[in-house]
Amino acid sequence: MISDHINQELLTLKEKKNYRSLPPLIHDGRNVILNGQRMVNLSSNDYLGLANNISLRKEFLKTITPETFLPTSSSSRLLTGNFTDYQELEQQLAAMFGTESALIFNSGYHANTGILPAVSNAQTLILADKLVHASLIDGIRLSSAKCIRYRHNDLSQLQRLISENHNAYEQIIIVTESIFSMDGDEADLHALVQLKKSYSNILLYVDEAHAFGVRGDNGLGCAEEQNCINDIDFLVGTFGKAIASAGAYIACRQVIREYLINKMRTFIFTTALPPINIQWTSWILEQLPSLQEKRTHLLRISNKLKTALVDKGYNCPSVSHIVPMIVGASENTICKAEEIQRKGFYALPVRPPTVPEGTSRIRFSLTADITEHEIDQLIKLING
Repeated sequence: MISDHINQELLTLKEKKNYRSLPPLIHDGRNVILNGQRMVNLSSNDYLGLANNISLRKEFLKTITPETFLPTSSSSRLLTGNFTDYQELEQQLAAMFGTESALIFNSGYHANTGILPAVSNAQTLILADKLVHASLIDGIRLSSAKCIRYRHNDLSQLQRLISENHNAYEQIIIVTESIFSMDGDEADLHALVQLKKSYSNILLYVDEAHAFGVRGDNGLGCAEEQNCINDIDFLVGTFGKAIASAGAYIACRQVIREYLINKMRTFIFTTALPPINIQWTSWILEQLPSLQEKRTHLLRISNKLKTALVDKGYNCPSVSHIVPMIVGASENTICKAEEIQRKGFYALPVRPPTVPEGTSRIRFSLTADITEHEIDQLIKLING
């Protein structure tokens, strides 16, 4: 019986302390309330604290009328869902990045599971960093390309794999994140670009989900910070994190945009995002260059927490606002997270299969809303 199999799987997850359930959270600004307890939210992707900014919402709502408030597109963009708001946002993104074009998707998951299958075939080799996000792994699985996962940020192994395989395939696509979602460390995009330029048949795919908004002078991500935007073939990012909205984008050449419109199943066969969402995203993006103070504060408190964890003996590879405290066993990690929650900080355990066995961790996801005093309190709790 299928139900017996499902029940056994759930029981196994519970025994291994890897069972998940949806928390009945109540949101109150930058805090959350769970079972009556108010906690500072250290598990949000609202990296710039914009999602909780009421004044921003009030200013935006002044630009909306009943006629322009469109809560649904009612169609895919290839049918009747291609409102002018989408085209204007794509032109805005292309201008911001200085690229030929841009294309909007419903989510980062749609982007990563749709682009790679569209642009690859049996004569494609994908070389993906070992720690890329699950959405990229799923996109690779949906493609007809061969894939080899290289050791995390190991450029020497990547170079060897390219040297051994570049003559056997029509194209090679290197796939990486810029800031990695679980360790908070960063790819050397400049080095990857130099590697790409050494061969004629290599393309570079970079997911900036956790960097867009928080890195670079204008908040355009690590590619801006490392001055290599136009050297990346598929520059992908999301609006659902630092930008406090929903959806995703690719900044790319015009020919790639046109190809994706014709071939990308997760773009073609889905109802487009609500136009009101697109308007909000565009409005937030206009504010992005002026938020450098928030980016500086976020980096400062992140560095402070990382230093404290390293001083306490934890291995912490982070160079960003994602700061993992790697505990090890799932059960111990859960206990540590519960202790931190009891003291007023909503920090969650991350367990297999999200991370490898034996590397369960508490993932502190910091935002610009968090004060230095609160970081000091957290550090005192960790050291206690």
